[in-house]
Formats: sequence, C-alpha cells, structure tokens
Amino acid sequence: MSIPNVKRYRITSPDGTMSASLMAVLPKDMNVEKYLSDAAQRYDWKGHQEAAAKQFKVRVGQQKQKKAK
Repeated sequence: MSIPNVKRYRITSPDGTMSASLMAVLPKDMNVEKYLSDAAQRYDWKGHQEAAAKQFKVRVGQQKQKKAK
C-alpha cells in the first residue's frame, strides 16, 4: 500500500559530487525549490557516502568452500 500524493525529488550535495532521492508530501502553497535546497543542506552527506562505500565493497580472492566428508 502506498501513501497518496508522495512525490520523489532528487537532491544533490552542495559540492555537486553526490545525489540522493527524497520522498515527500508537500502542501500546495509550499515553495518546492526552497524546501529542496534546505533539505540538501540538512542532509547527512557524510553518512550517505559511508553507506554507499560499504554497499559496493568488492571482495577479492574468495575461496571455495570444501565439502565435508
């Protein structure tokens, strides 16, 4: 079941190197650009970068498991 009126927005880091998606329900009279700029400033970019580094870690030299007899 989804939440009605949810829109997905893409925000970029202040230095422009990373981007993240943000899902929000905004009131009709809300300034979207102002909200997104404020959200981009308050977003935890350091934590986002660390999580992305952990997610795509490549294991090198995997060993095959030996069958037990």
